[in-house]
Amino acid sequence: MDEAVLTEDGVRLWATRGGEGTPVVFCHGGPGIWDFLGDLAELLTDRATVHRWDQRGCGRSQRRGPYSVARSVADLGAVRRHFGLDRMALLGHSYGTQLALQYALDHPERVSKLVYVSGTGIDNRDTWRPTYQRNLRANLGKHLKRWETLDSRKRTEAEDRELCALQWSADYADRERALEQAKAAATPWYGVNFECSATINAEVNRTSGTPELRAACEKLDVPVLIVHGAEDIRPNWALDSLEQALPRVSRKTLNGAGHLPWVEDPNGFRTVVGDFLADRR
Repeated sequence: MDEAVLTEDGVRLWATRGGEGTPVVFCHGGPGIWDFLGDLAELLTDRATVHRWDQRGCGRSQRRGPYSVARSVADLGAVRRHFGLDRMALLGHSYGTQLALQYALDHPERVSKLVYVSGTGIDNRDTWRPTYQRNLRANLGKHLKRWETLDSRKRTEAEDRELCALQWSADYADRERALEQAKAAATPWYGVNFECSATINAEVNRTSGTPELRAACEKLDVPVLIVHGAEDIRPNWALDSLEQALPRVSRKTLNGAGHLPWVEDPNGFRTVVGDFLADRR
């Protein structure tokens, strides 16, 4: 059932919940897109009560700023309060790992566990982005020229969807089904908030790799599970920076999976994440 979360500054956020068990709140990727983690939630509904939401300005939430990581952290707090959660596990995917991690750093007393799925660690983005860009272009293959054409000019809404589907197709290990799976992720299509994306990405670029971020991670007394697909075009070694900084961390790489490991290894993902959430230690 869809629910409306009202933030302290009056913005309406779309949210939903389902399942039974440990309360966990998802933080979707982007920034600037919407929660398309419904199939991930289905894997965990017999082991967790899953709360999903669209971040400010994205998807089914009200398209109104301001846009910043701090604002998103506050909005996540509004989601927590709306559902009456004193403490919660957090699961972040892609950019959502950064949001979930920042919330845990700011409010560790509210976070029981953190699942960090397909993130890129805490080093400066310049350390891994060249490798990512090379892998992206390699995986686009015959679609590269079309992607470059769309990326270089103003687009219609339909072309925005085509651009995203092409780019997202590079995120799957199964190259034969990649475009089909990417189009499924883009359905239904809620549009990209490019202002939100640019603003938050610029902020993340400024703050990643700082000594302050590493020092905060070194003090985080929250169990963290890092999950990554072995075939993700974002290099696995980018996660070493985070793993080395966290005092309570475990890490699992899922073979044969890309950036959405629950799609390409659902059983492995369900086992690893479900067991972590159920562990009461």
